[in-house]
Amino acid sequence: MSTVTPLSESRHPAEAPSGLDMEGLNAWFDRRLEEKLAEREAAKVPSMALIATKGTLDMAYPPFILASTAAALGWETSVFFTFYGLELLRRDLRLAVSPMGNPAMPMKMPVGPDWMQKVNWKIPNLVVSNVPGFESFATTMMQKTLKAKGVASIEELRSLSIEAGAKLVACQMTVDLFGYDRGEFIPEIADWIGAATYLEMARKADICLFV
Repeated sequence: MSTVTPLSESRHPAEAPSGLDMEGLNAWFDRRLEEKLAEREAAKVPSMALIATKGTLDMAYPPFILASTAAALGWETSVFFTFYGLELLRRDLRLAVSPMGNPAMPMKMPVGPDWMQKVNWKIPNLVVSNVPGFESFATTMMQKTLKAKGVASIEELRSLSIEAGAKLVACQMTVDLFGYDRGEFIPEIADWIGAATYLEMARKADICLFV
């Protein structure tokens, strides 16, 4: 005995069922559109574009933390280093931190008992600006604190970002402006481009951040 397959089951899913009125067709198209959009969203790889403009030790962390994390999650990640941010791509990093330029920066002791390490030492601006070598002292303190807390160095985070697939892009205009030589920078730089070219890339990203 033969079995008759209903028309709705025999027809290809992409084909609208026959015998529907206009209201039924509209409902079918709406449902198919929602299904296709959901499929496209599920298959889409998230992307993030970062613009790094700062070259201090403290401000070097945000772009590399975000880039390494996003790339490790499988996102398409790119970072555009421009102006002082280009310092973060040097072979030999010479990053410092200035309490004078960071009024919210806590001064913590990297060694000693817990109670001492929790104290936020308020250093007057008069001391910060007039004591020779205070900026170097603050930088050393920050580096020791980061190491004591198990925070990766900038070199390590930069390597992690590259290994995870993040594209590190240098601003060619900044290179020309400051008279840099490409040999001063790491060889893993993905490209040397201008702002207009990178903006075209950033326009298509799901997330754009300026650091």
